[in-house]
Amino acid sequence: MSGHDLPSEPFERAVACVIPAKDEAERIAATVDAVHKIIGVDLVVVVDDGSADGTAEAAERAGAVVVRHARNRGKAAAMETGAAAVAERDGARARHLLFLDADLTDSATAAAPLIEPVQSGQADMTIGTLPMQVRADGSKAGGHGFVVRLARAGIEEATGWAPEQPLSGQRCLTRVAFDAAVPLAAGFGVETALSIDLGRKGFRILEVPIEVKHRATGTDLRGQLHRGRQYLHVRRALAARSALPAGSGPSLRSLIPRKPAQ
Repeated sequence: MSGHDLPSEPFERAVACVIPAKDEAERIAATVDAVHKIIGVDLVVVVDDGSADGTAEAAERAGAVVVRHARNRGKAAAMETGAAAVAERDGARARHLLFLDADLTDSATAAAPLIEPVQSGQADMTIGTLPMQVRADGSKAGGHGFVVRLARAGIEEATGWAPEQPLSGQRCLTRVAFDAAVPLAAGFGVETALSIDLGRKGFRILEVPIEVKHRATGTDLRGQLHRGRQYLHVRRALAARSALPAGSGPSLRSLIPRKPAQ
């Protein structure tokens, strides 16, 4: 039985899943279908963040409530929009909020362990730690880890806690915790800032292993430019919180591969 077929679930323990999405028409339906199978999730909200493809239509066909941004506004804005859409339906008894990436497809059901510690009162926010992904040639997928190291060092500088996967977007929060972190840090700095802002305010944060899989960022120029933006957003979030570690990471110029000499 899917989560949205469970009317007997106590409302105060119910969970709304918010999925920010941009140009994910090929993956969003499978992700929404999988989230609907998570026990306790009774509402799925997809925020179409200025997509140029059929993301919104695919999400609606899969049974999600869809909210659209006319133009791309970034992940943090999409999270806030999704949370606001949930609040409109909640009234005074707020659901917990589960935030997941749009490209998890069938593996999204494996995010279920993020919910129980929040429902039981063990944690105010859980963060999913994902298994290492490898390419067909056996090499580790993803980048060189400099953005992760920057985020981890900054969080430790601010709170004394060094998370294993500080950039993970798979998170479950109480409504109180989410509201305490608003306004969210812009762009890709949102996860790092969430951990700092909630940690400083005494909210309990717990990392939980989950077996979800997402599309790894490539090592081509597009992937490197993505990491460059991510680095700048994380650095900006840390600087705004006086949590920028000394000697923190490479320069932006070093993040972009040079063309080979002719």
